[in-house]
Amino acid sequence: MNTKYIDLISQTYDFPQDEFSLKNDELHFHNIDLMELVRTYGAPLKFTYLPKISDNIKRTKEWFNEAITKQNYKGDYNYCYCTKSSHFKHVLDEALKNDIHIETSSAFDIDIVNRLKDQGKITKDTYVVCNGFKRDQYVSNIANLINGGHEKCIPVIDNYEEIALLSKEIKKDFKVGIRIASEEEPKFEFYTSRLGIGYKNIIPFYEDQIKNNDQVELKMLHFFINTGIRDNAYYWNELQKCLRVYTRLKKVCPSLDSLNIGGGFPIKNSLAFEYDYQYMIDEVINQIKLTCEEEDVSVPHIFTEFGSFTVGESGGAIYEVLYQKQQNDREKWNMINSSFITTLPDSWAISKRFIMLALNRWQDKYERVLLGGMTCDSDDYYNSEQHMNAIYLPKYEKEDPLYIGFFNTGAYQETIGGFGGLQHCLIPSPKHILIQKNDDGSLSTELFSEQQKSEDLLKILGYHGI
Repeated sequence: MNTKYIDLISQTYDFPQDEFSLKNDELHFHNIDLMELVRTYGAPLKFTYLPKISDNIKRTKEWFNEAITKQNYKGDYNYCYCTKSSHFKHVLDEALKNDIHIETSSAFDIDIVNRLKDQGKITKDTYVVCNGFKRDQYVSNIANLINGGHEKCIPVIDNYEEIALLSKEIKKDFKVGIRIASEEEPKFEFYTSRLGIGYKNIIPFYEDQIKNNDQVELKMLHFFINTGIRDNAYYWNELQKCLRVYTRLKKVCPSLDSLNIGGGFPIKNSLAFEYDYQYMIDEVINQIKLTCEEEDVSVPHIFTEFGSFTVGESGGAIYEVLYQKQQNDREKWNMINSSFITTLPDSWAISKRFIMLALNRWQDKYERVLLGGMTCDSDDYYNSEQHMNAIYLPKYEKEDPLYIGFFNTGAYQETIGGFGGLQHCLIPSPKHILIQKNDDGSLSTELFSEQQKSEDLLKILGYHGI
């Protein structure tokens, strides 16, 4: 009878996979010896494998270039990184190695852009696409960027007042985009996105505020839906509605030459994950080309704003199973030495699922367990799937510690969890390791941040100096 953990994984999934392999009964991720990380730095810890960021950018560019060439599409492709997915310097430094552009969402984003410009990592040829609801400081920062000569800064208009607000502070001509307020998926609690301007109002808005405004030129139409780029009727229907708006607007606005289809590529959240990226890109390009040909307008340049897809698959978190609690005849709780609420907040807030695997003891028998965090909150737990209440791991043995890893956690978790700030029940943030590939193919590690100390939290709470 096959009762070992390795048997369970091998029979359930196609294993090993491109990023996962087993060496000497221990899990490796992109050839990273994860147990060696634990032996060197301890657990809990988080890590970022920086080369994966460049890999995903390069893959996406290749997919789009192939689709454009195959279909003889006459527009260009521009890859933007959505900074809100991870604002860390090491992430931006890696992403910007790949001739990309930037999408911002708040005032402080522009401060980061200015720092990167000072370092020569962003140049005058870098598009800075400014999304989000814009008020005083954000408007001022955008204006300063454009007034300083960054002509490829494109504020995307989110509401009816923003043209006037920007015009007051920008001292020269400038380009803008307009965001479409797309209709939400039928199961959503509301019908229309709070972001942007409604489909039927786009052309009246252009004619009222932009057409006869000598200072403002409309360059871009922006389209994004929360569910992301999916092969379903909802996505294709919304894309078609967007394209109909684009073609009608193009006929009255010759300066419009770009379509921003936002982000939304899914990232791998299971060993059984399947998604045909090339097919989806081919079909998006095909739909745009066909619609423009039908309406006899030139095809737009394509912009995307991939955030999670850029950085998500670069991240991981490692925990030690500290203890097992048998709460009744069916439920065994494996308690980790950290908190899911604080370190993987999306697993708690939106029931997001990550790949979870044991790091060691793959030859041991497995058991059905639940995973619990250290806080006193009843919601501090992790389920492997929404329709299941338990997961499977090598059997708990007090004398032989079990380590588990969560993978593809690189997007949003640090900012939502409040990196460097207060944590629920004052559970400290774990240390964070950066992993880079050397010229000879070997890997090097660097400690980016230590685990939070008591004095760090007490200072935030006002106890410093008492």
